[in-house]
Amino acid sequence: MTITIWGTRGSLPAPSPENNHFGGNTSCVSVEQGDTVLVLDAGSGIRRLGNNFPPGITQVDILLTHLHLDHILGLGFFLPLYNPAMRVNIYGPTGHKESLLTRLQRYLSPPLFPIRLQDLPSRPNLIEINESAFDIGPFHIKSSYICHPGPTLGFRVENEKSVFAYMPDHEPALGSAHFPTEPAWTSGYALAQGADLLLHDAQYTEEEYRPRVGWGHSTMSDALKFAELAAVKKMLFFHHDPSHSDERLQQLQQEAMKNNHFSFKTGIAAEGDVFYL
Repeated sequence: MTITIWGTRGSLPAPSPENNHFGGNTSCVSVEQGDTVLVLDAGSGIRRLGNNFPPGITQVDILLTHLHLDHILGLGFFLPLYNPAMRVNIYGPTGHKESLLTRLQRYLSPPLFPIRLQDLPSRPNLIEINESAFDIGPFHIKSSYICHPGPTLGFRVENEKSVFAYMPDHEPALGSAHFPTEPAWTSGYALAQGADLLLHDAQYTEEEYRPRVGWGHSTMSDALKFAELAAVKKMLFFHHDPSHSDERLQQLQQEAMKNNHFSFKTGIAAEGDVFYL
């Protein structure tokens, strides 16, 4: 599978000269194999993906972790949605009281957006998922609820050779009093276990996290502990805070890695990164 990162930022797009390297667009990642294209989240990065969409593809499957605005604000600017010949499936978490359609329509309708979801030329098909397992082309996908406010999913994408895990908004330290020593009680563990590549929330510094416990995000330190527990092969810090510049992110990574030795490779996710698993 080929994994391309189109947006790495969390909470709010933050384009600026000091963010050029790691990027300012919010969460969006594509996963491709043959003529199958998965899009994980529809943050502002999905606009550029749509402008560079692979030619000849007639179907795209969009998997939304949750419906916070930073993960769906680019959806209405995704060009394949305006192609009547394109088949578009949008997967999203089952809500407690309202359907996926009702919740998405709050954004994709006036006064917040000029075009209604049901009026898009591609007539997208909406599919609700929860603790689910399903196949799309060569990919077997597992979704599961993870620690983040509101219905929020993490994804595990597998093919015959490799495993990719995606948890952009996740607070693993919240779900277990004994984190990170009890896998069975750790949010997201089964999704990440043994993954070849994990993209994981690392939005806060230790100081920023303390007054924000329960907000649904992680520190770099906790992301490293989670990846070690799950025995992944490589983990990238993701969902960068809009106030953290390229220089600041590199400083935070050095601090988190100082005097620590991990059994996996690590790095900071950057827009334009491509990985072949």
